[in-house]
Amino acid sequence: MNFHIARNVQTFPFFGVLPELLDEDGRVIEGEGEGYLVFRRPWPGMMRSLYGNHDRFQTTYFDRFHGFYCTGDGARRDADGYLWVTGRIDDMLNVSGHLMSTAEVESVLTEHSDVAEAAVVSKPHPVKGQCLYCFVTPNEGRIFSKQLSDELKRKVREKIGPFAQPDVIQHAPGLPKTRSGKIMRRILRKIAIGDKNVGDVSTLADEAVVDVLFQLRP
Repeated sequence: MNFHIARNVQTFPFFGVLPELLDEDGRVIEGEGEGYLVFRRPWPGMMRSLYGNHDRFQTTYFDRFHGFYCTGDGARRDADGYLWVTGRIDDMLNVSGHLMSTAEVESVLTEHSDVAEAAVVSKPHPVKGQCLYCFVTPNEGRIFSKQLSDELKRKVREKIGPFAQPDVIQHAPGLPKTRSGKIMRRILRKIAIGDKNVGDVSTLADEAVVDVLFQLRP
């Protein structure tokens, strides 16, 4: 086993803490893999309830995977057994049965020298179940082009795998963010499917960006 410490790696669990990775159907993933991070049994520091709303606590943390405490996070286990938390379950994608996090794909996209920012959401697909729809903001002075789009698709394919290649990469001069800087992914998902009923946008720092993104849909 290779012992190493790297940024974002959670290494191994503490004594008595038994994490597992589960797939979409609740099956335990052995060895290397990526899935839903759960715990098999409780430990002293574990949350026991929500004040005044125990039913919500039960539904949120225990009902999805019976017999496990569901953290709400996705994670992957590498060849050395180290655990890496990849993001919230809400930001997980299931493409052709492969679970991955939006953060993982966004990290690859922003490695490109021409990309300032990226946001990834899922879009329904008749064969794969879900496909990747990516919004990319070029660096200042750089131009979004088909060449850039092709380079990004190839980069994701090489870094993560063929199953992760985005179906759509859209030019995004800006992203819909709240005043605190949080990307509103529910709006991006609406744009991805062409649904203009995006709901309340009053919390956005710049509401005009939504119309711009609809106009730029490929």
